[in-house]
Amino acid sequence: MSSSLKKVYIYLENGIFLQAKSFGGDTTVVGEIVFNTSLTGYQEIMSDPSYAGQFVTFTMPEIGNVGVNAQDMESNTAHAKGMIVRKYQERYSNFRAEESLSAFLIKHNVMGICDLDTRYLTKMIRDEGAMMMIASTTIDDKEELKKLLENEPRIEDVNYIEQVSTKVAYKHTSSTYNKMNGFEYEDAPQAKANIAVIDFGVKRNILNEIVSAGIGVEVIPNDFKAQDLIAQYKSKSIDGVFLSNGPGDPLVLKKEQAEIKKLIDAKIPMFGICLGHQLLSISHGYDTFKLKFGHHGGNHPVKNEKTGLVEITAQNHNYNVPDNIVEIADVTHTNLFDNTIEGLKYKDEPIFSVQHHPEASPGPKESAYIFSEFLSLMLHARAS
Repeated sequence: MSSSLKKVYIYLENGIFLQAKSFGGDTTVVGEIVFNTSLTGYQEIMSDPSYAGQFVTFTMPEIGNVGVNAQDMESNTAHAKGMIVRKYQERYSNFRAEESLSAFLIKHNVMGICDLDTRYLTKMIRDEGAMMMIASTTIDDKEELKKLLENEPRIEDVNYIEQVSTKVAYKHTSSTYNKMNGFEYEDAPQAKANIAVIDFGVKRNILNEIVSAGIGVEVIPNDFKAQDLIAQYKSKSIDGVFLSNGPGDPLVLKKEQAEIKKLIDAKIPMFGICLGHQLLSISHGYDTFKLKFGHHGGNHPVKNEKTGLVEITAQNHNYNVPDNIVEIADVTHTNLFDNTIEGLKYKDEPIFSVQHHPEASPGPKESAYIFSEFLSLMLHARAS
């Protein structure tokens, strides 16, 4: 298969120039290169809005062997700029598959790069940090690629939330219970509370887990107005607010930070994941910082500081909250790879958040209980 693929040329901002093969969109693309250590889930990763603006280097050496299907999409399209793999497998074998990974990438005009030493790339990113790159199937001149890359904005200069957030509010009713149980479909629990989900790039499986916890969901755009949500909370139309995951640098989102600050002051119960976790920190006055190469993968150990248990988590972030946030919040979860903060419960406020993705279910000890804790938080706030 690879011998018939088109050539692709890659230039990284550290000056490295590479040639590989393309199995995706026929295009020229600029983005930030990161690596992901997940063994499975390439479709979910490519359709996760949090990867907007990035090339994902997969450490799993063979990709494509289970194809792609509509049910496993985390959003309506592929958001990553491209994927880089050691070996692409066009011939897939999975009874759920509907098309090949190559057909999927071409349909969404997303770059697919193979026949490259991904171990070399991963070690380079680990040593030098995440960096910008350009890949092209039409331009083979190193100097031209370098010039194009230098003239493009960096990922931290782009507001990707404007691109991935919904434009119209909608109800989400699907859940993890909407899976086949024999030949029957189970119903999700009846909603005991209702929330507004602020969409910064929310994953469908997060929404499914929220519904499965017994929470009614309305997803709203990122240009929300705090006063509207405060009015809904006072009228008991909603019982809390969820701040979703999303792509890019949270420090760019000045308008969203200002509105979240108003929600904090109104003492509305809130829960944030990933970008939502970071925005809560910034809105409390504690700015985030960029990690060297971020956390991307489905096998990151996180310690629950309350129970002492270790949970295996899925992660996807380049930014982290600062250590001095312990002045206003208790650390609930800690990353065991680098001891960075993975979860917070704010003191004297009905607000908590986690950096990892509790909906992803990588196993064996997982974090989905957090959604039930959000329900308990809201019910307690209403009762007090």
